[in-house]
Formats: sequence, C-alpha cells, structure tokens
Amino acid sequence: MIYRRLLNVPRWRFGSPFDELHRMRQQLEQIVEHAADPHQGTTAGVFPLINLTEDKDNYFVRAELPGVKADDLDIQVTANNLAISGERKIATEEEGARYHRKEREEGSFSRMIGLPGDIDADRVNAKMENGVLTVAVPKAEAAKPKQITVSS
Repeated sequence: MIYRRLLNVPRWRFGSPFDELHRMRQQLEQIVEHAADPHQGTTAGVFPLINLTEDKDNYFVRAELPGVKADDLDIQVTANNLAISGERKIATEEEGARYHRKEREEGSFSRMIGLPGDIDADRVNAKMENGVLTVAVPKAEAAKPKQITVSS
C-alpha cells in the first residue's frame, strides 16, 4: 500500500479488478436506500408547513398546526410580511414508555412569510379549523389589479 502511494500507482493494478465495482455498488445502494425513504433520519420538528395563495382581493396563508390551540398563536403583520409563532404542546407519555418511532415534536416555532405585494394590515383576519390556520390578508388598494377599458 505504501508502495502504491509513493509511486502514485493506480490501485486497480495491484488489487482485485472488481474492487472499484464493489465500491460503486455500495454507493449506488446508499443512493437507492435514501431515495426510498428521503425523510429517514430527519424530522420536521414543529416548523409548520404553509401554502400561500392569492385571489383578486386577498392573500391567503394556510398553515398546518395540528394540536396547536388558537390561544398559543401569535400572528403579526408588518410591511409585506406575516409572522406566525407559537408553541406546540404534546401530552407526555406514561413513565417508562419506550418509543419505537418518534416523529411528533413539541416546542416553539416561528415562520416569517414574505407577501408578494402591499397589504392592508388593518383588515387581516385569521381562523383555526381542523388544525389548519387560515390567515386572510387583504391587498392594499394600490396592489389590486385595475380593469382598464379600451375606447375605440
């Protein structure tokens, strides 16, 4: 081995011609294993997933917050941003319980969502239904599309 390193001789000349194929096969198996379960070893934590949509008059932010009570949320708007923060609390398991899988996390979370246009912060409203928070953010009059008539 020292001989190969000192003289910069390629490894395949002194080892099995299949060593490199074996290494490539191991790497390919790791890639396929990760592709089968890309979330393996990762958790989402308490970071809520969101969708941001819009119609003619409003932006709508929908956040998945199962198990979070409306009283545990803090929603604020500033300029073109919406901030959602709060805390998810999960009931503790009985003493001595052994986990086989633990994907649900508890703790504080915070999301800052940049909105694509100007908003009317005085008319924002929010509701929680079936673990989904929906925040309706009205567009400012200047940001709403205007219908232009064409004269002939």
